[in-house]
Amino acid sequence: MEKLREYRLKNRFTNQFMADMLGISKPYYWQLEHNQKRLTYDLAIEISEIFHLKPDDLFYSEFKNKN
Repeated sequence: MEKLREYRLKNRFTNQFMADMLGISKPYYWQLEHNQKRLTYDLAIEISEIFHLKPDDLFYSEFKNKN
C-alpha cells in the first residue's frame, strides 16, 4: 500500500499515530501498510477520513493493479 505510506509520511504521521487513530495495534497497522493483512472496507473508510479523502482516492489504483 504504497500510496497509504506516502500520505502518512507526507503528513508526518507515525505508524503509532495511525494505529492510535484507528484503534488498532502498531504492528497490525504496519502489516496493513505492507500488505501482510487484508484491509477491510470499514478500516479503509476510517483511514481515508484521517487524510480527508475518499477511499477510492487512496486505495482504488492499487486494487485495480492487483486485478
